[in-house]
Amino acid sequence: MSNYSDFAFYYDGLTNNVDYKKRAEYFDMLIKKYCSSNGNYLVDLACGTGSLSEEFFSLGYDVIGIDNSEEMLNEALNKKYENNSDILYICQSMTSFELYGEADAIICALDSINHLSNEEDIRKTFERAYLFLKPGGVFIFDANTPYKHREILSDNAFILENDNVFCAWQNTYSPENNRVDICLDFFEKSDNGSYIRYSEDFSEIAPEIKTLDKFLTDSGFIIKAHFDEDSTNEVHEKSQRIIFIAKKE
Repeated sequence: MSNYSDFAFYYDGLTNNVDYKKRAEYFDMLIKKYCSSNGNYLVDLACGTGSLSEEFFSLGYDVIGIDNSEEMLNEALNKKYENNSDILYICQSMTSFELYGEADAIICALDSINHLSNEEDIRKTFERAYLFLKPGGVFIFDANTPYKHREILSDNAFILENDNVFCAWQNTYSPENNRVDICLDFFEKSDNGSYIRYSEDFSEIAPEIKTLDKFLTDSGFIIKAHFDEDSTNEVHEKSQRIIFIAKKE
């Protein structure tokens, strides 16, 4: 799993199409519907640059952001200081994170589960989430589907750009675990008009829904719902991202 050292610097500028406020409000709705632990202690697992953590904080949650990338967390800390947000950020792995106490909700968004290296790491992450939830707490995450990896990401190439950087995105698809190997090349324009190139390589896997469900139930969770991306609609055969809601009874 990559630490996203170069990607961290460009991440926010290249993902400005994500409406973090709307996503936080969506997760907040799910927490209020399914959580029964009577608290507001929330963990943003794989929090990245902290954009979603900031929105959860603005909704009144006591937020801890966890990420394995120091570079991503540096960007998150900049936002914390700019916004005077009382968020605790911790550099830890998803597969072995530790908390002092138990959370009411653990959120893992933006296909972070897919970024884990293998299915065993996904299982370990689910076990840690169960361990550090209060009874009645909820674990909510999204995951890219095999359909998205096979038909949308596949062996395709994409271009992302803004005023500061040009990014060439190249995928290579493998049917094993529906894995997509991703290569990002960043070209940043310098003051003298030349371009500086940075590269980042990482992979995403997309296990079947039934596999993720089994890992959840094996960890002790009760599965409460699956929804099509950012909705309360049923999952269908062309769903690209699925929301999983699991509860510690």
